[in-house]
Amino acid sequence: MGAETQRRRGVLAGGNWIIDQVKLVDVYPQQEQLANISGQSQGTGGSPFNLLVDLAKLGAEFPLSAAGLVGDDETGETILNICRGNGIDTTELTKTKAAPTSYTDVMTVTSTGKRTFFHNRGANAIWDGESLDFEASRAAHFHVGYLLLLDALDADDPEYGTKAAKLLARASSAGLTTSFDVVSEDSDRFTRIVSPVLPHTDFAILNEIEAGKTAGIAIRRDDGSFDSDAARTACKALIDGGVRQRVVIHFPEGAYCLEKDGTEHWHSSLQLPDDFIKGAAGAGDAFCAGCLLGFLRDVDITSSLRYGVCAAGLSLQHPTCTEGVTTLVKAEALGESLGFRPSIG
Repeated sequence: MGAETQRRRGVLAGGNWIIDQVKLVDVYPQQEQLANISGQSQGTGGSPFNLLVDLAKLGAEFPLSAAGLVGDDETGETILNICRGNGIDTTELTKTKAAPTSYTDVMTVTSTGKRTFFHNRGANAIWDGESLDFEASRAAHFHVGYLLLLDALDADDPEYGTKAAKLLARASSAGLTTSFDVVSEDSDRFTRIVSPVLPHTDFAILNEIEAGKTAGIAIRRDDGSFDSDAARTACKALIDGGVRQRVVIHFPEGAYCLEKDGTEHWHSSLQLPDDFIKGAAGAGDAFCAGCLLGFLRDVDITSSLRYGVCAAGLSLQHPTCTEGVTTLVKAEALGESLGFRPSIG
């Protein structure tokens, strides 16, 4: 390990900075039909926002830094204050008058925790990361997300394929390890936007829909059941696409990791009571935070996956993305208390 790497500590995360307005509804209605709202709360949204707040709550002992744009408005100030309150450096999270702060209306069905999103891209759409000086940064790891929801970064680049790929390449060249996340959408954009970032990525942490879309492989069968062989094939395709260290897929039943050398790791999710889930928004980001915390602490892969599934379990206890997350000690205690599903590997 070189002197430059030894001096680096912590996580720099950039991309979507969103305030979620979460509404609990009894049913998701058809057009022109009515649903009853039983509760409402405000919370964090966006990959870097959720990730950094979750890392702070889980007890990350290294520096956390934010990068991106918010509007010059009350919502933007709310985001900055939440970051500061969690010890997150906001030097690179700046205000702009060119666009409002991004927000999302999240409709969460009370009985299932399933969410539907109505999103205003706002200032996130114009952030391109070009002002980031990775050489001057003391961060050891750079995370960007959500791809497919960052217009400037999703744009084409003549050399790297996309601007996001160029940004990750710059981070890598400066000595940072890298990861990314994408938004789940039903589209054919994954190959064009996600594939170019793979060769500049150390850790690809995706859900089964996102991984399957990127690899062009359905990981769930027609009956909705999880196909472990398809998950293996999809992860292998992402490794072959250039991911440098490991690919992790998370899904309701658990998580699977494939390392560059072909080593596999599986970990089941928590065995949840029927009435446990209050909202699934943010569970994937909580998994990513727990898993990444393990990677950056250099603990074994199985323990890192356990961090992830237990952190996701905490998140499921609250309808917002990060309010349910507490400490890693409490996350692991939740796992001990509830136990884990049967093995799926």
